[in-house]
Amino acid sequence: MPNLKKAISYTLILISLGFLVLTIVVIFIPTTVLDIDFSKEFQEHQNPLLDKCMELLSWFGYTKGALITVFSSALLFLISGYKREALFTVLTLLSSLVSTVVKALVNRPRPSASIVRIVQKTTEQSFPSGHVLFYVVFFGFLVVLMYHLGKINRIVRITVASVCLFLIFTIPASRIYLGAHWFTDVTGGFLLGLLCLYVLSFYYLKAKQAQGKVNN
Repeated sequence: MPNLKKAISYTLILISLGFLVLTIVVIFIPTTVLDIDFSKEFQEHQNPLLDKCMELLSWFGYTKGALITVFSSALLFLISGYKREALFTVLTLLSSLVSTVVKALVNRPRPSASIVRIVQKTTEQSFPSGHVLFYVVFFGFLVVLMYHLGKINRIVRITVASVCLFLIFTIPASRIYLGAHWFTDVTGGFLLGLLCLYVLSFYYLKAKQAQGKVNN
């Protein structure tokens, strides 16, 4: 157990340092060669069907989609008797606040139409990607719940976790393809999302453990 805690601590430190270094880089170099190369690669093969698929993948991260998804999930947990899980599911929306604050501090402009193809025009600052941050926190937390809620049907748990992981790992490609973000934006969103997910999961498991002791 001590070794596991050490490994987690070192991993969190590395993720934090990675995010910090990335933030400093994008502040001083708003448009990098690496970002441009990645965008060109992702946008090399374009067609209307792929545009629609990428837009669909991003739907859950927009305000309307996020609110519908989060509160629907929370309601399902509440109806099923998982009050704590419902509460913590709603708390995933705090990731948007984290995203807004960091975006304002870094103030990085979005990809320009003169450099990349813009499929979906956005107005907020670019770093980090709020979509990727939200997906890692919300869908990542659902994966955590599916792992710990053993009373839920196993097939349901595997299916939900699989869909969530699919969305987490495809949203970065979607944001770059749509011209909404640079590669460093989605990387930053992923790293910051992991940190936020850890904090949320830590307090959830702590509350669950405390409740278990009370029941015993």
